[in-house]
Amino acid sequence: MMTGVPEFVVRPDKAELAAHVADRFVHELATLTAGDDVAHVSLTGGSMGIGTLAAVASHPLRDDVAWSRVHFWWSDERYVARDDPERNSLQARTALLDELDVPDVNIHEPWSSEAGSLDDAARAYADELASFGGGESGSSPTFDLCLLGVGPDAHMASLFPGRGEIHVGEATVLPIRDSPKPPPERVTFTLPVINASVRVWLVVAGADKAEAVAKIRAGQDPDAAPSSMARGTLETIVFADESAAG
Repeated sequence: MMTGVPEFVVRPDKAELAAHVADRFVHELATLTAGDDVAHVSLTGGSMGIGTLAAVASHPLRDDVAWSRVHFWWSDERYVARDDPERNSLQARTALLDELDVPDVNIHEPWSSEAGSLDDAARAYADELASFGGGESGSSPTFDLCLLGVGPDAHMASLFPGRGEIHVGEATVLPIRDSPKPPPERVTFTLPVINASVRVWLVVAGADKAEAVAKIRAGQDPDAAPSSMARGTLETIVFADESAAG
């Protein structure tokens, strides 16, 4: 069940938007890692997702975060070769992760296409989630922060309009075939994993996203706008530039 309504935060342009989200990202993680606890963060791809990570990399307070206590995951990943530039994880490594003191075991990439079949990749990612979520099948860690992009069609992760995956509740990870956006094969979190996150931040920019943002504001049906269903248990924020905010 969804709780609350999203907060909307608007900045003038993409650069200022990325800088603002990066600033909040750094301060949030600095607080979360100030003690001995670990933090689980779900990252996203796309121009704003990766732009935000690049802004984190250059943030003056970046080193206030105890990065060794942060676990990184991806809400979805393209099932292509590990060195394919389409990989969200490769883009994230280039933009930020390779510069941080993060143990390799804290970076949880879904399998690439060399490792096995798409179905096996989804199962392996679900098993890895379960190992941090109590060990039970179908469990997952509670993400302290889930960062999501939004497509012009209002998709999030690899949950697309007009498809049944947005309604799946019994699995944590799904294999995606015939994606309407290339590449055609992907793995994705299901909605319950996303909505178990403490904080859900959707980052969206560009005039081509204005219709998607309007659908989120209106709380449109998930079959038309999967991203309208994203909710954190503590907060849900849509960060948008003026063009996307309309």
